[in-house]
Formats: sequence, C-alpha cells, structure tokens
Amino acid sequence: MKSPLLALPGAVPAEGADEGVAAHYGDIFREQRSLAQGAGFVDLSHRGVLTVTGDDRLSWLHLLLTQHVSALPSGQATEALVLSPNGHVEHALYLVDDGTTTWAHVEPGTQQALIGYLESMKFFYRVEVADATADFAVVHLPAGSTVSAEGTAAVRELPYGRDLFLPRAELAALTSGYGPAAGVWAYEALRIEGHRPRLGFETDHRTIPHEVDWLTTAVHLQKGCYRGQETVARVHNLGRPPRRLVFLHLDGTEEVLPPHGTEVRLASDPQGRSLGFVTSSARHHELGPVALAVVKRNVPVDAVLLAGSVPGTQDVIVPQ
Repeated sequence: MKSPLLALPGAVPAEGADEGVAAHYGDIFREQRSLAQGAGFVDLSHRGVLTVTGDDRLSWLHLLLTQHVSALPSGQATEALVLSPNGHVEHALYLVDDGTTTWAHVEPGTQQALIGYLESMKFFYRVEVADATADFAVVHLPAGSTVSAEGTAAVRELPYGRDLFLPRAELAALTSGYGPAAGVWAYEALRIEGHRPRLGFETDHRTIPHEVDWLTTAVHLQKGCYRGQETVARVHNLGRPPRRLVFLHLDGTEEVLPPHGTEVRLASDPQGRSLGFVTSSARHHELGPVALAVVKRNVPVDAVLLAGSVPGTQDVIVPQ
C-alpha cells in the first residue's frame, strides 16, 4: 500500500519489507537527530493494522498471546507474541485497548496470516477480528514530541514515543502539522540503538523469545497457558537459549554496511565456522555504523567479531 507521504519533497521510497513508505527525505542524519530531539514523525503506514472487538476480546486474547492482557487498562500499550506449539515466534503484535476495541499493528503483510490464526481460535467467544489496514495507518511520534493526538483513532504511549492510528484517508492532512518527516532508515537506526527486535529481521523460523530479549517486553512469565508456553517456561527455568542477540559497534572505516543475513565469525578466525548472522544494520548519527546480530550463546562477550568483512565489538543484550 503506497503512502501518499511519498509525495513529500525529497522522499526516496524504501525497498524490501518497508516498501510503500519513504526510506528517507534526503538527509538521514538530520532526520535521526530530529527524532532524537523529539521533533518530527515517521510514516509507518505500510504496517498492518487489525482490530478486535467484542465483550470477550481481552480474555480471549489472553488465552492466545504471550502477554497478560485479560485486565489490560484502557490506553496502556503493550507487546505480545504468537508462538508455534514448539515455542518459536510466529507473530509480534503492538497493542493498545481503548475500552471498546483492541488495536494492534504488525509487520507489513503479516496481518492476513495472523487474522487467519485468530479466526480459527474464536470458538464460542464473543469477538470480531478485522483487518483495518485499508482504513487506518500508523504514524510514530518520538519521545518528547508535543504534537496533539487529536483526530487519531487510538494512541500507544511508549517510552520512546507514541504510535498513532490515523484514518488513512486523512493521513496527509493530519500529519501536515507534525513537523519534519523522517524516513524508516532514521527510525531503524534508533530502533537498533534501542535494541528493539523486529519480526523477520531479528527472528527466523527457529527463534524463541528468550534469544532476542522479548521476555522483557512481550512475554509474561506468570500468566496461564498459551501455545508454546512449555518451551518458554522450560528454557527460562531450566536452561539458556541457544542463541543471543548482541549489539555491534562496527568499524567505521568500511563503506558498506553488512546486510541482513551476513554471517558473523570471530575476527581472530575469519575463515572459521559461522557463529551467527547480522539481523539489522544502520548508520547512526552519533554511534556511527551499528548492527544487531544473533550469535551462538557461548560466543565470548569480549570477542571481536567479523560481520562479513567488517569488525565489530559487542554490547551484551541477552546474557550468556
């Protein structure tokens, strides 16, 4: 779904998973600095939007998701996952309930598969699930922004900003007073700095929540049963995840960023076995080139790594 904000001056379309919105508007570092200072906004209108209504919506979602949402207060944002029976991450939802409707945004193009699963689990519960992507669009405001949320359908208040659900037909008009637009490249650089995992980037078909630090934000360890809970509980109580997410400070002398999927090895053994892969990378306005990577749990935390041909030092996100 192509955003009307691609008509703004300087807009350069994003590719791949973020196709449909702007990668940047001509100056990625200015856009990052603007967001870091609490100004501007990010067009995330390519993301999927779904709604759940009905008297049983929260108690029903509580049975299906990794998060405790049965008594979710109106207006409180949360994150949740849908796991496979073996505990692997299948979907990530970014939720808020307004008292009558639960709103969620998800990765672009994943909403139909998620809705298919939710529909299969309705049984006798009084709930209705709808794909609202055609009618509503997501826009992100950074922390510190003083922009009014007037005209929005729902708002997710977060430590790093606000996610607004806007009527898609009014997207251009409503955002015209939000300040300078920033592209998803700027948003991604700040996401990487904040160590926030993204489905399909920091995850693959084997990912369990522990590996990418989703136990911190998207999993409630004391709630009742849900699909995949046995794996979550077993690894948390009895073992450690086989892999861990790390933040990499990359060598700034290299001109090319290692793309998603780039193999990671020890710098001391560049021809050795692969220890993991780069999940996301960006040029940060203060930190320089940075990346997230998933590596084997037993990789020494003080080891210098090679992301392809680019050396990098680690910051620990998930402990060994």
